[in-house]
Amino acid sequence: MYKTNLSVYGFQTSRGMKKFIAGVIITLAIVFIVRSCNDGKVDKSILQENSMLIQQEITNVSKLIVTEGHFAEVYNYKDSKELFGQLLRAEKKALVVVNADVTVAYDLSQIDFEIDEKTKTVKINSIPEAEIKLNPDFQYYDVTADYLNQFDAADYNKIKKTVNASLMKKVEASSLRSNAENRLLSELQKFYILTNSMGWRLTYQEQTIESLKGLQVIKP
Repeated sequence: MYKTNLSVYGFQTSRGMKKFIAGVIITLAIVFIVRSCNDGKVDKSILQENSMLIQQEITNVSKLIVTEGHFAEVYNYKDSKELFGQLLRAEKKALVVVNADVTVAYDLSQIDFEIDEKTKTVKINSIPEAEIKLNPDFQYYDVTADYLNQFDAADYNKIKKTVNASLMKKVEASSLRSNAENRLLSELQKFYILTNSMGWRLTYQEQTIESLKGLQVIKP
């Protein structure tokens, strides 16, 4: 009879131990799940905060950068008209002095970009083209014209068109555009420094920017 009671007691103790162990396991599982959920929420919160910070900083950079220059042009305009075959020629001419202020601008608010939180990537899809603006001041000297070949609106439009084309060639041959591109890259460096410091990746047209020098691949 005494042995039987010990057996029952041992059985009850074994069942109690199993319940205890099971309870511990369940408790640990619950704690692990709760902590995992909390860690996930924290990571997601940090990710969203970083995304908002990047968005804000890009917005701050999104401004108009302008490089200015000054060019001068002296243009001799001549036009002649034959009358009655080659018997008579009517001429007109003018000396045109042009001083032009030129600006090369990049509107960074027009940058096409997207933020991929899942891969922690800032993707620059395209950069706006440079906006070149000419503001020429035309001064006309020594304007002479024969009676049968007077100056008219077509002459002035032709002069302006020719001078503007000449000025554009000077702008393209000068350092003005390259200076503007250097200023553009200087602003874009802020994108790389920001993303790199936060452990994010910066790409341009699917190409990863690995360093500041890598920004050279970015062309408007």
